[in-house]
Amino acid sequence: MSDNLPPRGNDNWECDALERIAMAAVREQRAARRWRIFFRFVFLGVLAVIAFGVFNFTGDRVAKASKHTALVDLQGEISSNSDASADNIGGALESAFEAEGTAGVILRINSPGGSPVQAGIMFNEINRLRAKYPKTPLYVVVDDMCASGGYYVAAAADKIYVDKASIVGSIGVLMDGFGFTGLMDKLGIQRRMHTSGSNKGAFDPFSPETPTMNAHAQDMLDQIHTQFINAVKQGRGQRLKDDPDLFTGMFWTGEKSIALGLADGLGDANYVAREIIKQPDIVDYTQKESISERVVKRFGASVGDATVRALTLDGKPHLH
Repeated sequence: MSDNLPPRGNDNWECDALERIAMAAVREQRAARRWRIFFRFVFLGVLAVIAFGVFNFTGDRVAKASKHTALVDLQGEISSNSDASADNIGGALESAFEAEGTAGVILRINSPGGSPVQAGIMFNEINRLRAKYPKTPLYVVVDDMCASGGYYVAAAADKIYVDKASIVGSIGVLMDGFGFTGLMDKLGIQRRMHTSGSNKGAFDPFSPETPTMNAHAQDMLDQIHTQFINAVKQGRGQRLKDDPDLFTGMFWTGEKSIALGLADGLGDANYVAREIIKQPDIVDYTQKESISERVVKRFGASVGDATVRALTLDGKPHLH
């Protein structure tokens, strides 16, 4: 019988084993609880970021009620599906003008141009707001670049301020694309396209150009160019100098643009707020998309733009 007894000194081995198992279970529960707490904090952080994007806290209402300079940024390419769209810029300018404490509005532009339609809508909207709020001046401040469609918009301002090294001008229109007919001939590839309407396949990059197509494209570009020129003349008036290169698509430094009458002086946003508007406190009215809007909009725009580019190789007029 004595052979079946546990070794002497280990009378409590069952208790020790149970204690070790229990302690291991406790440690495992503690670790699991710590991870749950960690992931809850991460989840709350994500929710906070999403809430910040959705509700888009853009400023202090008290600050907007006191006297200040209103700022709206126009950044990047002008198009209907970008931050620099007529809807975004027009809405921001409307809010800036109608705010009780706005002493003056600065539209800060850093853009190479883009859609002539969007630029034209913004030009008209600025003129409308200036007429509606005649006591509130609007000044454009040029950052690195205010070219083509960007300058189309800027021409509507009371005055334009630039840096001496800014790029200004490029008053012209272009429509670009590619033609692959020569390459197709070398590779023995035939283009098979069926249309209803003699001009329906015009500007197809896989078909040869025709004199009629080229003449029509040039006529459209000339019309848009004339609209652009008329807008600049309307906005700048007698300040424009008589220079033969003014409307050729040429561009200049900010310093030279002042001499040509395309701009009025040197200065950044702080200078204009402080010295021209006399209200150094700046409140930003630029519309900022929420995270959800940005994701949905950018995804949809990317898919749509990729489709259009694949089909047309972007053969659309641009103010670039």
